[in-house]
Amino acid sequence: MSPEATPRVARRPTRRTGLGRRVSDWLVATFVIAGGKLICRLPEGPLWRLGNLAGALEYRASPSRRDHARRNLRRVVEWMAANGKGAEEYRRAAADPKALEALVRSAFRHHAHYSLELAWAPRFTAEFVTERLFVETPREVEAWLTERRALILIGMHFGAIELPGLYAVHRLGSIVTPMETIKNARVQRYLFSTRATIGVHIVTLEEAGLELLAAIRRNEPVGLVADRDLGGGGLDVELFGAMTKIPAGPAFLAVETGAPAYISAVRRAGPGRYRGSLRQVPIPEGANRRERIRAMARAEARLFEDFILEAPEQWLALFHPIWPDLEQTQMRENGKTA
Repeated sequence: MSPEATPRVARRPTRRTGLGRRVSDWLVATFVIAGGKLICRLPEGPLWRLGNLAGALEYRASPSRRDHARRNLRRVVEWMAANGKGAEEYRRAAADPKALEALVRSAFRHHAHYSLELAWAPRFTAEFVTERLFVETPREVEAWLTERRALILIGMHFGAIELPGLYAVHRLGSIVTPMETIKNARVQRYLFSTRATIGVHIVTLEEAGLELLAAIRRNEPVGLVADRDLGGGGLDVELFGAMTKIPAGPAFLAVETGAPAYISAVRRAGPGRYRGSLRQVPIPEGANRRERIRAMARAEARLFEDFILEAPEQWLALFHPIWPDLEQTQMRENGKTA
């Protein structure tokens, strides 16, 4: 083959691959958007059963995610047992493999329900939230609502992730929050637009720093999900007895602006029923700015633990690496058995 022919042969797969990817993205987006609109029309009973079925299928089809969830859950329940924290059913799972596996299966069901709730979010009206959400900390919530509008609402990958933000929207009017960039641009535009209609203004992670700081300075509330470090530049904290990282964003914003910061979490209590609570994160005084940020991150981690203890199987971060030491141990074990 002549040298001149080589570039033409090499470019053809690239064009086909690019076209194939665009077609694939279009089909995926069409399916997701149509599925989301269909889910919004389904009654709750069948939707709950669909979530349970989808979770059971995902459990069987995802061995890697299953292993991650099992390792992470084991650490949580072992810590609970060692410290006498949480319900007996969770502490028992520390020494009972069958009980632990039941929690892993439940985690997959909750992940499926979360996915369905993403599509169902446009139906979460103020009336829906008020009727279905039992607030366990009413005093703290009322104090939160009397704050000036510039406040920081810290969420978690836990339970009904979107409900705390929607509750805030219904009580405060709007909220600015970042979201991970989705590879499928059409799906991302759809999610952005559906949230915008209910008062959630979403910004990308790349623009989050400037946008959230600007919103606070405009006296507007902001929200961040901050129990899992996605960008790699997080702060070291101890969580359930081992070191990990959490995002620096909430602590930085609170220390930089003085805006009050709260952590909220909503867990599922049954089909269409939710229980939620809210706790203020103290902003440390004194010391230098760097130490205040680190101290606040440690306070966040303690509150994350308190919320997760209520229902560890609803902590969706379980499906991902959390603690470096667990991941390193797993890598060594895989190396031995390879």
